Amino acid sequence: MLQDFEGKVAVVTGAASGIGRALCERFADEGMKIVMADVEQASLREAASRIEARGAEVLAVRTDVSRADDLSRLAEATLDRFEKVHVVCNNAGVFAGGLTWEAIPTDWEWVLGVNLFGVLHGIRAFVPILLRQNEPGHVVNTCSMAGLINMPLSGAYNVSKHAALSLSETLYHELRGQQSPVGCSALCPELIRTGIGRSERNRPAHLKRPADVDQPAQTMVEAAIRQSVDAGLDPAAMAERVVQGIREDRFYLLAEEDTSWTEACLTRLEDIRLRRNPTLGVVRAGN
Repeated sequence: MLQDFEGKVAVVTGAASGIGRALCERFADEGMKIVMADVEQASLREAASRIEARGAEVLAVRTDVSRADDLSRLAEATLDRFEKVHVVCNNAGVFAGGLTWEAIPTDWEWVLGVNLFGVLHGIRAFVPILLRQNEPGHVVNTCSMAGLINMPLSGAYNVSKHAALSLSETLYHELRGQQSPVGCSALCPELIRTGIGRSERNRPAHLKRPADVDQPAQTMVEAAIRQSVDAGLDPAAMAERVVQGIREDRFYLLAEEDTSWTEACLTRLEDIRLRRNPTLGVVRAGN
């Protein structure tokens, strides 16, 4: 169990903004050395300067998490600079919405490439290092409350987050089976003030939707997501949730109790327990 963060090394993907940047700020306040990875080079440089201003040693590496080779290079750069790694936050994420039967193949390729394969590539690149070190460490995979419930018009996103949560649970059991001192957590944020509603800015050219594709449902839900996250919680709340979760060696880092998110999760569990048809839960920004 990792208790002392001072002087340890944290790697964070999606580090230039939102939850990723908040994680870096929180880890810096704990006295950690920070490896910041993001696909947006200019934003990454700016964020790295902000973290350095807090007194942390920082290594910024442009990284496309959907590419396994980029994660391998990130791991190599981390060891070259800091020799070790202790906390790995597979945090990068994107969103594409719309009706499931209208989503084009590149919607799925992009969302799964970042939200699922980005986590998998991070695990494959860093967990062997953590195991070789054989000292306290922790892997934090950003899943989502969307990994626990299913809202309409978010098919690719829901699938990616359910898969990321399943992968994280599997990793947890495997690490325990190895009697490893490395822990694992699944961070499942609710609506947080991040740029995920504007993910299209980072969508690779070869995966972009054709200009002539007209999907009113997609336009509507992505506008709603932007509005909702703008009214969401401060990302710093997720960073605090992560630090506490690591210290307590907790796997499920979920939305607070007595919120509409928890109610929706419990309703889904009851649907499964009672073998009844799925109930559409209602979730609201900020709770």
